[in-house]
Amino acid sequence: MVWSDVLRVVLAVVFGAAIGLERELRGKAAGLRTNVLICIGAAIFTLISRQMTAGSADSLTRIAAGVVTGVGFLGAGAIIQDRGGVHGMTTAATIWVVASIGMACGAGIYLLAAVGTFIAIITLIGLGELEKPLSRYRKKYKSKELPDDQD
Repeated sequence: MVWSDVLRVVLAVVFGAAIGLERELRGKAAGLRTNVLICIGAAIFTLISRQMTAGSADSLTRIAAGVVTGVGFLGAGAIIQDRGGVHGMTTAATIWVVASIGMACGAGIYLLAAVGTFIAIITLIGLGELEKPLSRYRKKYKSKELPDDQD
């Protein structure tokens, strides 16, 4: 292990924690620890795959695809369907994004990881605030029944 690998894992911790903190403050199930662990795991799998597949780009992409599949499984576990609708889609999407940021860290693509983290946080905070008035608007007009020909 070289110091650049340590840097990659440490950055994965920092970026995963930045997104995880927002989720934690909102009381979501996948909070600080979960997002950090997903980001670290994706970074480490990327580092391992680089070392195991030196010189073989095809094998590297298969391992990356395996990480994406595994994270998809985690995201699916975060989605809950009940009579009131579907819940957890943002949490599932956040898990997916955090894994991609971890993979970028593991690959040494720091600028992409930083920009992705920044945009994810802005999206979670900014668009979350925008959804509040939209939700009130939707509820207001959803309660008024429209005739069938005006859908």
